[in-house]
Amino acid sequence: MSNKNTKKNDINKAVFRFYEELNDFLPPDKEKKDFEYFFKGNPAVKDAVEAIGVPHPEIDLIIVNGKSVDFSYQLKHNDRIAVYPEFESIDISPIIKLRPSPLRTILFILDVQLGKLAKMLRILGFDTLYNPAFTSDDIVNISLKQKRIILTRDRALLKLKSVTHGYWVRSEIPDKQTKEIIKRFDLLSSVNPFSRCAICNSKTMPVKKEDIDDLLQEKTRKYYDDFMQCTGCKRIYWKGSHYRKILLKIKEITGVDF
Repeated sequence: MSNKNTKKNDINKAVFRFYEELNDFLPPDKEKKDFEYFFKGNPAVKDAVEAIGVPHPEIDLIIVNGKSVDFSYQLKHNDRIAVYPEFESIDISPIIKLRPSPLRTILFILDVQLGKLAKMLRILGFDTLYNPAFTSDDIVNISLKQKRIILTRDRALLKLKSVTHGYWVRSEIPDKQTKEIIKRFDLLSSVNPFSRCAICNSKTMPVKKEDIDDLLQEKTRKYYDDFMQCTGCKRIYWKGSHYRKILLKIKEITGVDF
């Protein structure tokens, strides 16, 4: 009995190393290097990485002593653990053990803090759900049902056990956030400006001027002939001065002329 209790209460040690942007969650003394982690018993590696401060949806691959493991792996004394970030743009399915598969169709759902990012992602053509009334439970449930990636500034949201795909947005500045998401998920080749409504996220389609003539203001009717209309909220878009300003912003964010 005493031997068993002694072993249960022994302080064990593992060596962790986190790679790339996972270091954003670590204190400076643990960034980009091996560090020791002390524990009792045999906790799951998921519990250990989140105790260290890294939300599990940010992780795509865990290697323990040279072998890929899932989140339920129980730590043992002297384990060496390498932890890698999401690989949404790279297929590592032959070795990944943490979730069924990366998401090949990119759909987003954003939390209440990211309204400006949501609007810009929609302008760039990405399917982006955002509603300031969404609760954390709403966001998680919709993410699971529709296979959407959660984008959030709330680390605690990503630590919820049921979350499978999520990303903590590092920047607090909307334009930098947009650049960050394009780079993180390798989206540049998928940018399709103005193909979605910036207000409701529905797709936009060309519409004949005569079909919306009664909805246009006098100057708009006089100077413009080409229009797009949202298939959801019916909002009308045209290439006015606002269009040119948005194109300049898109170029600034993506580095590409559209």
